[in-house]
Amino acid sequence: MSYDQIRPSPRADWHAQWRGHAARAMLFDLDGTLLDTAPDLAHAANHLRLARGLPALPIETLRPFVSQGARGMLAQGLGISADDPAYDDYKREFLEVYGKNLSRQTGFWPGMKEVVDVLDARGMPWGVVTNKIMRFTEPLLKDLDLFHRCAVVVGGDTTAYAKPHPAPLAHALERLQLPAQAVAYVGDDLRDIQSGFAAGTWTIACDFGHHAGELPPERWGADQLILRAETLIELL
Repeated sequence: MSYDQIRPSPRADWHAQWRGHAARAMLFDLDGTLLDTAPDLAHAANHLRLARGLPALPIETLRPFVSQGARGMLAQGLGISADDPAYDDYKREFLEVYGKNLSRQTGFWPGMKEVVDVLDARGMPWGVVTNKIMRFTEPLLKDLDLFHRCAVVVGGDTTAYAKPHPAPLAHALERLQLPAQAVAYVGDDLRDIQSGFAAGTWTIACDFGHHAGELPPERWGADQLILRAETLIELL
């Protein structure tokens, strides 16, 4: 089955059902959702540009492609697509630079610090499910003193498949020992909503104005659409 062909549909009663569970959890995508990693990803892309005699690009030019990781940064920053013969070499160089600069300027997406602080205060477990591989995910979260606060962390290489496949979220559910309907997954990319929907969790789409997909967030089929992080506190 091709999970990128899944078209989720919103479930109007999701909030009441989620709140009906005595034990609940909230999971987050990482790049562009929980954290604003754009400055450091852009730094890596611009490092490659400058090494080739090209001018640096503004962060805001690259920000819409953050959720696509190295693939998006190379496509937008250097015009290198995944089917380009030189792609693997560019990607290796990009990841080497990024790996040395994970947390130079990365921090919480606006409002997300307050969200996780409230979750901690209420004793509700939260965690991260991302397509960023653990080689970068774990040290980044540790740099920001977040790793120990997460009930579960699932990277892009934790399971055999990455999002939009449901395997990463299914793994998180197993670790949390919670049923899917007791968990809400928050993401800023269609793949997040597809993965959460296929895994049976509730899905919350972030329309923070930096996505670059063909479909706008209101057409992803998420159970809830939010325009600012603080809305998550209201949903609790």
